[in-house]
Amino acid sequence: MPVEFISAVHTDSGASGPAAASRTGFDRDHLRRYARALDDGGFDHTLVAYHSASPDAFQVAQFVATHTERIRPILAHRPGVVFPTHASRALATLDRISDGRLSVHIISGGSDEEQRREGDYLNKAERYERSDEYIQILRKVWQADGPVSHEGKHFRFEGYYSDVKPVNGLIPISVGGSSPDAYRVGGQQGDIFGLWGEPLKETGEQIAAVNAVAEAAGRPHPRIWVSFRPIIAPTDELAWEKAHRTLGVLKDQARNTELLRHYRTTGRPANVGSQRLLDIAERGEVHDRCLWTAPAVATNAAGASTALVGSPETVAQALLDYVDIGCDLLSIRGYDPLNDAIDYARHVLPLVRQELAHRAATGQAA
Repeated sequence: MPVEFISAVHTDSGASGPAAASRTGFDRDHLRRYARALDDGGFDHTLVAYHSASPDAFQVAQFVATHTERIRPILAHRPGVVFPTHASRALATLDRISDGRLSVHIISGGSDEEQRREGDYLNKAERYERSDEYIQILRKVWQADGPVSHEGKHFRFEGYYSDVKPVNGLIPISVGGSSPDAYRVGGQQGDIFGLWGEPLKETGEQIAAVNAVAEAAGRPHPRIWVSFRPIIAPTDELAWEKAHRTLGVLKDQARNTELLRHYRTTGRPANVGSQRLLDIAERGEVHDRCLWTAPAVATNAAGASTALVGSPETVAQALLDYVDIGCDLLSIRGYDPLNDAIDYARHVLPLVRQELAHRAATGQAA
């Protein structure tokens, strides 16, 4: 499969980070401009994120699909919110609207506190069990020629059938996380597996863990999606100056309790992915070529928060380092979301693609 780039749409013009949608919530003109910038800039996919306080992800994904021509929305979806029969029909409808461009990112939920805001009181292990069952139901319904019944631990229904089917029969499903439960569900069920940006060694270990589960289940290895928040400037020195200015803004946001009132959870993060980022930060602020962990500390590792800092050439080489260990979906979104996306499209994506094209033309190994 080709190496592809992922971004993430933002529904208003506020700063990124944990407070991404907490300013005005939804700005239609900004979202249209953002989606078209990604489409025109050559990104392949864009994440439509989910949070209990954010604008509805289904409707945002539909908006993105109807205002673009080629970019593929990746809809983040929590299994505990919508019953799987309804979700199967809604997702298939959205896939039809987008002409087969949709992917689904299943979020089992890393924070009990955040899950309970929407009435979900299952523990983490149970949530992953539910995700496993949920994915199986989605695929069963999409592929069914007649009525489907199901009786499982978390869901039960009889004689369900949907007239609407995905354009290509199935919709690609992504799973993410850094726990054994995540590896198990992702390896057994995922077409794509998502990781946050850790050092190369740790990332390689996680890829191996997911692939081992897939092999044991007799499935192909899922495609690996790795996420970063690059900070670029014309030179490495200028990029690091910009990085420290950005860090100051993130720290100010973290101190603003009103700004983060719906997005904050208390104490050390409950999810393993965030814990891993904070533990890596304790071991060092800069890893490998230019992986910077300070933003993870400033945001309490609220989501993908490690940065790649440097000139476009340095960041492109760092991304290629991850391609070389098995990552073929590169998620890059910035702390100044729209302007950063435009800069990445102009200065980073072409460098990575040129190098990959050169390798393909010359038969050169990484």
